[in-house]
Amino acid sequence: MGNLVLLEDEVELREEIAAFLQKRGWKVSQAGSLAQFLPLAAQADIAVIDVMLPDGTGFDAASRLRKERPGCGIVMLTARGETQDKLHGLNGGADHYLVKPVKLLEFDAILRALSRRVVSNWWLDRQASTLVAPAGARLAVSSNESKLLEMLALHPTQPVDRRQIAEGFGFDWLSYDERRLETMVSRLRQRWRSESGSELPLKTAHRKGYTFAAPIALA
Repeated sequence: MGNLVLLEDEVELREEIAAFLQKRGWKVSQAGSLAQFLPLAAQADIAVIDVMLPDGTGFDAASRLRKERPGCGIVMLTARGETQDKLHGLNGGADHYLVKPVKLLEFDAILRALSRRVVSNWWLDRQASTLVAPAGARLAVSSNESKLLEMLALHPTQPVDRRQIAEGFGFDWLSYDERRLETMVSRLRQRWRSESGSELPLKTAHRKGYTFAAPIALA
């Protein structure tokens, strides 16, 4: 399981939930305000967010987090159970909207199901043309780089051959200059290294093509 940040301004309730989740194996960071939450959320896999906060609303927190960390799991946990509130939360970026009181074992099961999707996933936000790493590092990508990453995402951890990639770009394989693809991959790796200080898991499959050695979720 991954890192979870719990945003709840009621101290006793927050500590009770955090203690339960820690016993269930979660690594939990606690925040009682939006100001405390934002830096913790930058490293979280899942955020659990109350609505009523001393310095803002959970709706604002969820919307901001979804824009900044599209791969992060977001669960609203609140006493506000009106349909309009639920729609506001879900349309604003939450994956789940739960109304207090919640059964903790059921809550844990929901978090575990969500973690299978979000923990350790890379994200390709095609609308924003942005690649996002699990820890939150991000890089703006070109349309061709986005197409390449999308092709690799559709074949997780499996090599995609050069011909398939070239034809995916709309080129005739027989007249395609493979050096164009090699240059694109090289520049993408260099830009990622320069921006994040880490290596992009975009690997060359000898005599085959390329593979991305980690799952990429598409958004």
